[in-house]
Amino acid sequence: MKRRFNVTGSCIPERHYMVRLEERLRKIKEEFVDTGSYFVINRGRQYGKTTTLDALKTYLQEDYIVLSLDFQQIATEDFADAQSFVRAFAEVLMETLEISGFCGIKELTGPLEELLQKSQNRLKDLFASLSMMCKNSPRPVVLMIDEVDSASNNQVFIDFLALLRAYYLKREERAAFHSVILAGVYSIKNLKLKLRPESEHQYNSPWNIAADFNMDFSFSPVQIEGMLAEYEQDYHTGMELQAVAKEIYAYTSGYPVLVSLICKHLAKMAAEGSYFTEPERAWSKEGIERAVGMILKESTLLFENMAKQLDTYKALYKIVEDILYCGKRIPFSMEENAINLGVMFGFIKEENGHVAIANRMFEMCLLNLFMAREAIDSDVYTQGGIDRIGFIKNNQLNMDLVLKKFVEYFTEIYHEKDMKFVEKYGRKFFLLYLKPIINGTGNYYIEAQTRDERRTDVIVDYLGEQFIVELKIWHGTEYNERGEEQLSSYLDYYNKKKGYLLSFNFNKNKVTGVKEIQIGDKTIVEAVV
Repeated sequence: MKRRFNVTGSCIPERHYMVRLEERLRKIKEEFVDTGSYFVINRGRQYGKTTTLDALKTYLQEDYIVLSLDFQQIATEDFADAQSFVRAFAEVLMETLEISGFCGIKELTGPLEELLQKSQNRLKDLFASLSMMCKNSPRPVVLMIDEVDSASNNQVFIDFLALLRAYYLKREERAAFHSVILAGVYSIKNLKLKLRPESEHQYNSPWNIAADFNMDFSFSPVQIEGMLAEYEQDYHTGMELQAVAKEIYAYTSGYPVLVSLICKHLAKMAAEGSYFTEPERAWSKEGIERAVGMILKESTLLFENMAKQLDTYKALYKIVEDILYCGKRIPFSMEENAINLGVMFGFIKEENGHVAIANRMFEMCLLNLFMAREAIDSDVYTQGGIDRIGFIKNNQLNMDLVLKKFVEYFTEIYHEKDMKFVEKYGRKFFLLYLKPIINGTGNYYIEAQTRDERRTDVIVDYLGEQFIVELKIWHGTEYNERGEEQLSSYLDYYNKKKGYLLSFNFNKNKVTGVKEIQIGDKTIVEAVV
């Protein structure tokens, strides 16, 4: 069977190219399951939770009886009351036992069969049956529930969790599961966020007994390279494995589904020759850039979910917007509810003690989202679209002219605005002006390492050509000269001889316009508004 890159559902080694999980599984078993822990694997959407659970089930079977359930197997109406839930849960568990080959073990199935024969059952009856199963089982029993938060919008589920906790805590007095593994996006302490309006959100601390589970599920460049090596053995594209793996990581920070999405597009381009005549050219920096652009134009569940959560949690939306548009440096603290949520959803992370967007592709997607909403009523976006035709000649972007026209437009329209207004929105206006110029053909992203309140570097990719544009707030001549030197060193990193500096200057005696300066062998086009 030919393998492929998978972006939906669980990955299977025989069918899909995937990162090897043996080391992850060993750590989970030794550090959590063998020690009898109750723990939650909560990660963002499509972060490899289900793939890990499926592999873990097989990995544990030699030492444990693993009862693996997915709460999406239980219909919404089955959560209407305790009686319906008990019957549905018992039926799913019976089906799981049958699939796992345990249907002939009466010590396991007997208590559930007796439960299903009764006309009336309470949650306590269910747990009494589960306790009997654990007591009679030939091996310790591990309960594993995937998509556990898919049912967390009703009281029956919360009652189930409460009893699960109670039985687990008293397992020395009464037989219970050796280990409990719950997987979903929401952590246990945040489950009430799905039950109440945002104004009433409180942590669901009574059930927060879970052991800390901080294992990194993202892929490292080395792991990505290993996956690509298996593909290369089958297709012999001639790609530079290490370089391609590092470039994919640069865009994704190892977010599993984003890695697979890029690889899937590259494999398709290489097979069809749709953009590159040679497979090696598809599996390159240029091919990755094109694949990222194609993904950002698609409607993916991951990006749709990100937009949905940002609209639901306004404080999180504000944090992300301030970081992207204003370069605001927000101290990282998991005690801040909005930050906690962003980390839980996988949108943001900690970086050098501050909040950062989780990866470059998320930044690009979020910028597209914000730009689309701003563009509806934005005169500056409209102006960029009007000016666009003059900036593109022979499929090349004239960035010098882009800056010249932006300075003219900005000076005419916004020159009387106060300093705070321009400092807060100036960079956003340039990004809005630039968006329709490169839209559909190029991309841009904000370089995370240089973003702050005073300086933001924008990397523009247009048909394989890169432009480095530094946006900065003017803070005196000396500071500006340091900025020119910083841009010069940054150009070295990108192997560029030419860069662009756009300064928002609040000095009343400023001279607006565009000029070229030389720093060593580098040319810097400096624009002042």
